[in-house]
Amino acid sequence: MSQLELNYQRKTVNVKEMFKNPEMLTLIGFFILCVFFSIASEQFLTGNNISNIIRQVSINGILAVGMTFVILTGGIDLSVGSVMAFTGTIMAGMMINMGMPPIVAVLLGILLGAALGYINGLFVAHARIPAIIVTLAMMEVARGAALLYTGGYPLSGLPSSYAFIGRGDLFGIIPMPAVIMVLVFIIAYIILNHLPIGRYIYAIGGNEEAVRLSGVKVKRVKAFVYLVSGVTAAISGLIMTSRLSSGQPMAGEGYELDAIAAVVLGGTSIAGGRGHIFGTILGALLLGVLSNGLNLMGVSPYVQRVLKGAIIVGAIYYSSVRQKD
Repeated sequence: MSQLELNYQRKTVNVKEMFKNPEMLTLIGFFILCVFFSIASEQFLTGNNISNIIRQVSINGILAVGMTFVILTGGIDLSVGSVMAFTGTIMAGMMINMGMPPIVAVLLGILLGAALGYINGLFVAHARIPAIIVTLAMMEVARGAALLYTGGYPLSGLPSSYAFIGRGDLFGIIPMPAVIMVLVFIIAYIILNHLPIGRYIYAIGGNEEAVRLSGVKVKRVKAFVYLVSGVTAAISGLIMTSRLSSGQPMAGEGYELDAIAAVVLGGTSIAGGRGHIFGTILGALLLGVLSNGLNLMGVSPYVQRVLKGAIIVGAIYYSSVRQKD
């Protein structure tokens, strides 16, 4: 075989390996969408629009971080959108009705999100109830609690200083939601890649029984990942409430699907045990650009929901096929 043929075979193998890499596929898809929408709409590459994309991606990206932890263990959390709304309205209520300083309200709201997530984890890990059932129930409980607390109406009149979190810019350039998202990703990366609990999370998704037999407290780890999901939902609720300058009891509806889509598009196996936090970032960016571009083109939100559903199914199918290889 000639050197030319060997080089050709090596290039062919490299291309095949590249297309087996889900993160690379998502990155390619992201750039293709950016090029397409920049041609299709003159508004796409404007400064205001890019800032809007970043702010919206930040909310879903933070939600997707918690979802990554859960899915890596082979679980699912359908309650994140409702927990986001409930914690957001509670934070707003503490500031508006009780006169609490924003920092105190924010900390208590995040603690509430952690508590709700931990309750999910206790039922999943200790009561051994399927995650989809537990989190579906929590989705209804948290949404109902948000509506009950607000009477079904938005809570307005938040302090002007609170708006900086969702609408302000650090140094007048970097959107604050993006700063928060980057900090959340860094913390998540350290936990998953440099701490023992991160190794346990991956291992549980790969073979839970083997991890249990090795002496790891599997129940504690599984409760922890749902706690993380509750915290990230509360942080997203904080940003959303600040952006809207009100506590919206119906905020975050359908966001759980966006978070799942970002995680799976980023290459995390829906069966657990395989994935990377950087892939989640790429998945959130791709979905943010897609939603924004379709809005600029005037595509119906109903059509967008169909497209997102198809993307989720396609990503899960690709994930299952890759799992078998």
